[in-house]
Amino acid sequence: MIFPKKNLFRVPVLFGTLILAVLVISCDGLFKKEPDSEPLARVGGAYLYKEDIESLLIAPLNKQDSASLVTNYINNWAIKQLLFSKAQINLTEEEIAAFERLVANYRIDLFTRAYKEALVLRGEDTTITDSQLQRFYEEEKENFILKEKLVQLRFVQLPKQFLNKNEVIERLKRFEEGDKVFLDSIGVQFTKLNFNDSLWITVSRIIQEIPPLTFENEERYLKKSQFFELEDSVGVYLGKIAEVRNINEIAPLTYIKPTIRQVLLNRRKLEFMRRLETEILDEAVKRNEFEIYEKEK
Repeated sequence: MIFPKKNLFRVPVLFGTLILAVLVISCDGLFKKEPDSEPLARVGGAYLYKEDIESLLIAPLNKQDSASLVTNYINNWAIKQLLFSKAQINLTEEEIAAFERLVANYRIDLFTRAYKEALVLRGEDTTITDSQLQRFYEEEKENFILKEKLVQLRFVQLPKQFLNKNEVIERLKRFEEGDKVFLDSIGVQFTKLNFNDSLWITVSRIIQEIPPLTFENEERYLKKSQFFELEDSVGVYLGKIAEVRNINEIAPLTYIKPTIRQVLLNRRKLEFMRRLETEILDEAVKRNEFEIYEKEK
């Protein structure tokens, strides 16, 4: 297909856990007071060990590059340790106490975030039905106003020397079952193709694929039921428009289904989190693990 949708990279749910593990490993390497193996470097009471830099040596490097990488890492580590020591000497007690509170709060946040994300991953229902998508769409459709024109079309790009252009035009216009079979059978002769005319595509994407089309002339060619034939030095472009949605119209459900699904999942996740926090508080109160002391009047 000529108009593939790009996949979106999702941040792993347990990313917080990964950060936590990295911090624990790093801190363990940076602030060991009693070395239990041969250290690579020392700054004051902090030691750096071989296992702390093993990740640097995974990539295949020659000895010179590897040695340079290790040396740079050790020097950077030492600079951080020296700056940290000087900061503790030169900062005021109030500043140090404020930073310690930030570190403590950040540590708690990392632990709790990783734990909650693990619970969500284990217990959250990620099934969204078509009826749920349809209901949300009907209730919120005024919030899905298009900011860019959308088009459904079938399209092929032919080489300049293609001999059977007229038959392709006829079959692309008619597009009955036999025509689809025929066009599929000779698809290897096309430079580009898209026969999925149920797919909504932005005008900007179409212009990328069909150079003779521009934002200045697209209204002439990208109209409902319009057939167009365009040509440039590269090839011949044939297209049949099935449907059009213009700017400020409501986006079709099929186009925004992924967005709606993500919205519903986010709402469900937030509700799960609120319920989880309420249950944790209630359980702590029942077990007498949590209480609020009344202030003296």
